[in-house]
Amino acid sequence: MRPLLNIFAIITFVITVSATALCSPKASQAENYHHCWLDCQQNQALMLQQPYMTGPEVSILQLELFELGYYQGIIDGVYGPKTAQVVEDFQRAKNLEPTGVVDADTWNKLAEHLERPVSTENIPPPKGDLAIVVDVVNRTLTVMEDGEPYHQFHVAAGKPKTPSPVGTWHVTRKAKNWGTGFGTRWIGLNVNWGVYGIHGTNKPGSIGSYASHGCIRMHNHKVEQLYPWVEPNTPVYIVGNPFGVPGHTHRTLCRGERGSDVVVVQDYLKRHGYYQQEVDGIFGGGMEQAVLDFRADHNLPRDNQVDYEMYKAMKL
Repeated sequence: MRPLLNIFAIITFVITVSATALCSPKASQAENYHHCWLDCQQNQALMLQQPYMTGPEVSILQLELFELGYYQGIIDGVYGPKTAQVVEDFQRAKNLEPTGVVDADTWNKLAEHLERPVSTENIPPPKGDLAIVVDVVNRTLTVMEDGEPYHQFHVAAGKPKTPSPVGTWHVTRKAKNWGTGFGTRWIGLNVNWGVYGIHGTNKPGSIGSYASHGCIRMHNHKVEQLYPWVEPNTPVYIVGNPFGVPGHTHRTLCRGERGSDVVVVQDYLKRHGYYQQEVDGIFGGGMEQAVLDFRADHNLPRDNQVDYEMYKAMKL
């Protein structure tokens, strides 16, 4: 038997702690669920406009420009005139057209100057049974060898609105330079409800944060180190709260939603005889009927959504 006891202990601990979170009475209405493919292939360009663009992408940009000695202001996540001017200065210095628009070429140039692999770091590949544990709470990826920690990397995980898929997966495919936004390496996972993987990034400043549409981001030189160690079918355990990242849990679910929270609700409904189909993380017609039946049996208002009151009734 493979000695994976420590991995299961980690998973049990994290999920046990996460499951104590109560449903928020201010759970927002469900939003369309995107996956990593959309995030990586359709990066939004940052530019000066009215109203000013804001958010974590702008903060990452400001942080990266600060690290390179260009930006001297407050990291406020606001793409105002000062940030636009600094972007133009950077573009001009790196022989890019000084448009002030942060497009893929600008992100790639930032990454090129930020990522400096440590040439003396020469970690031999693990020789035993390999598994990967991604802790989305602490944003770390731990390589396990024969059930013991071998090496750990810092990563970026999914944003609050698009959390990483908590669950037990395995590697399905590997690719080099798979496409814009994926960095230099792609390690795909068998997630039922979308295209997710472990990959590099052209935004190294995002590492250590909640920044992706669910994928696990690594520095390019780190994922290049991991890449040859991993083979198809390598187990990947993504652990955390299936209802979301800390401080952003329990969204209202309706038909069309996808995610780890849908898996938990489907599993509950199936164990209690309401849901008869596959537990696949996709809120379809069968789950919708199960929700209606459960709500009717528990004197909840007739609705096809999993809301705060239904979470309470299920003790989730």
